Amino acid sequence: MRLTDFWGRMEEHFGAAYAHSVARDQVIGRLGERSVVDALTAGEDPKQVWLAVCEHFEIPVAQRH
Repeated sequence: MRLTDFWGRMEEHFGAAYAHSVARDQVIGRLGERSVVDALTAGEDPKQVWLAVCEHFEIPVAQRH
């Protein structure tokens, strides 16, 4: 998954403004107790980060595309 796809999904599910706030401020255990931004900056695969977000926020499997 490309970063543009990742951010598109984040914005689709959380809204354009809130997606970036969630990415900066929410710490996710599956990401090693890091935020989305920290995980991506550290080189984590965007697809794995997206799956961690989906799990953390309980996004239904059908909406994860």
